[in-house]
Amino acid sequence: MSIDFLVHEAADGVGVVVVESLKSGQEITGWIMKEDQTIKEKILNDIPIGHKLALKDFEVGDTIFKYNTDIGKVVAPIKKGEHVHVHNLKTKRW
Repeated sequence: MSIDFLVHEAADGVGVVVVESLKSGQEITGWIMKEDQTIKEKILNDIPIGHKLALKDFEVGDTIFKYNTDIGKVVAPIKKGEHVHVHNLKTKRW
């Protein structure tokens, strides 16, 4: 089985894509490292390598966690399976 994205632990809201050329509509496989589990997700957008994938729906103002760390607030609604990046997530640092 090939792994397409990684999740640090089950409580995280996003996974990180680790392969190139993921296209909208694909079902991809992820590995939750801490729990040593695999999961499947259908992606709703093309997602470049190194970018994030939403593992649940988020509303504006929600906080997203990756590696059990607050990585920012949602500035546009995000559906499970969508690309998460600067167009819908902003840091709280500034």
